[in-house]
This record gives sequence, C-alpha cells and structure tokens, in this order.
Amino acid sequence: MNISIIDEVIEQLRAMPQDLQWQVLEFARILAKSQVRGTPGQELLRFAGSIPPDDLQLMREAIEQDCEQVDINEW
Repeated sequence: MNISIIDEVIEQLRAMPQDLQWQVLEFARILAKSQVRGTPGQELLRFAGSIPPDDLQLMREAIEQDCEQVDINEW
C-alpha cells in the first residue's frame, strides 16, 4: 500500500485532539516560511583533498586524545 505523505498526515491529524491539530498547523506554517541555509555539498567538492595529510593526522590525533573528556569550566 503506497499512501502519500499528505494522506498520512491527514490521517494522523484526524486522530488528534483539536489543540494538537493547531500545533501541527502552526509548525507547518513555520516550516513553509523557513529557508534552507548552507552550501550544497556539490559546491564543496572543490575543497576535497585541500588539507595536507599530515595536518589531517594531527587533527585525528587531537580528536582521539580529547574524545569523551568534559571540561567543566568550559562555557
């Protein structure tokens, strides 16, 4: 059975009390107004391989060394 997303949302809405339906409506309105931000991955491919391997190794080691450590004084 291939039910559309819109049909599924409507089905779920029918099962909700009206106050929750209003919340869904408001959320849908907010989503409709939102804009996707950021840079598409395709545009970033030109940077692939631009970090020297030695620097990548240093970064990897720093991440592994500090992994799972919590700095309680960090804000």
